[in-house]
Amino acid sequence: MKNILISILRWKLKKLAQLMILRYRPGIVGVTGSAGKTSTKLAVAAVLGPSRRTRFSRGNLNSELGLPIAIIGDFAEDEIKLVSHDTPVGQKRIRKAFFWLKVLATGILNLIRKKRDYPEILVLEYGADKPGDLKQLLEIARPNIAIITAIGDIPVHVEFFSGPEEVAREKAKLIEQLPSAGFAILNYDDDTVLSLKDRTRAHMVTYGFQKGAELRLINFENRIENGKPAGVSFKMEYGGSSVPVRIDGVFGKVQAYAAGAATAVGLIFGINLIKIAEALKAYRPAPGRMTLFPGVKGITIIDSSYNASPLSMHAALDTLDDLPGKRKVAVLGDMRELGEYSMEAHERVGRVASQIAGFLVTVGPAGKLIAEAARKHGLPKRNIQSFNTADEAVDAVEKIIKKGDLVLIKGSHSMELDKIAEAIKDIG
Repeated sequence: MKNILISILRWKLKKLAQLMILRYRPGIVGVTGSAGKTSTKLAVAAVLGPSRRTRFSRGNLNSELGLPIAIIGDFAEDEIKLVSHDTPVGQKRIRKAFFWLKVLATGILNLIRKKRDYPEILVLEYGADKPGDLKQLLEIARPNIAIITAIGDIPVHVEFFSGPEEVAREKAKLIEQLPSAGFAILNYDDDTVLSLKDRTRAHMVTYGFQKGAELRLINFENRIENGKPAGVSFKMEYGGSSVPVRIDGVFGKVQAYAAGAATAVGLIFGINLIKIAEALKAYRPAPGRMTLFPGVKGITIIDSSYNASPLSMHAALDTLDDLPGKRKVAVLGDMRELGEYSMEAHERVGRVASQIAGFLVTVGPAGKLIAEAARKHGLPKRNIQSFNTADEAVDAVEKIIKKGDLVLIKGSHSMELDKIAEAIKDIG
């Protein structure tokens, strides 16, 4: 019975979203990839927001149930959380039911009575957990502009595909469906993404740090002011012009990549580089995605507890390496849905962590692979602790940390490492 109700809800949401797009004809910017989707989506919204009525899909709503919500209406964050990963299945059922009724009612009303302030641009995130997901989402909304952020050699969710190549083919559907007058924005530095360039008839724009990227990022640095991390700065070069970009409160090259993709979108909409750089000052990542917080005992926390893939895990460790701290402490959890690639991916993380972290705490069964690889590659055994769950690890992390430590917290969402982040944040 439950599955039948969900199927009916999915069908109704799909039809309402399709009708909304036909009625209002918004421009659609679609974002997909194995890492960096949410950051890129938020950066695009920051760039377009000052000059266009823009709405972006909130939270992690990038599925058949989630995508229509952003198309139908602009709902409150606490409502969105009811139907996101933040609320486990089976909890708050009555509130969830009322929310879905509200979404359906809003969609019907907005079709009957045309809203004057409906967004000109929708920025939507397209998730692909299994084969066929992109096809279903593209039946709801086809973008005019599509961004593929990063895929890497071991993509997240590869467990449900025959291999990384099939993941790439699935992501490529977003640019394959573009009209000839559309734009495909590709990460030039990701070989897998760049290999998809011939799978679209749309105009192509590339961005990245490497020579050859049409929009090139250079002179990147994690800025340090008064001995503390302050943000990132870099330059963007395009068409013979360059502009400095400075964004406070964000860290790591992943933020520069997000800004690069967003800049490409802004240029397509006729916004000049100077105005784009100014708009990017308002960009902030979503909670739990490389955000910096003061912690107890005078520590600093890099909270990246929301999710993890091999690509994003390595990027987070690079940021840990680049930022100052008396000691570098890595709290790392399992990366889920990697299937047969899980052992290799976790061992790689362990090797990298051994060269960067002075103390390592792992959470989950695959986390033990990280710990063992780190030990084999030189991190002393006394500086490594492993736990099955985040709840078990909280007390240990609180005892380990000392004044001046820089602590990275990262793992898949289901590992609940946000509990550790919350426990050691200075919320006084």
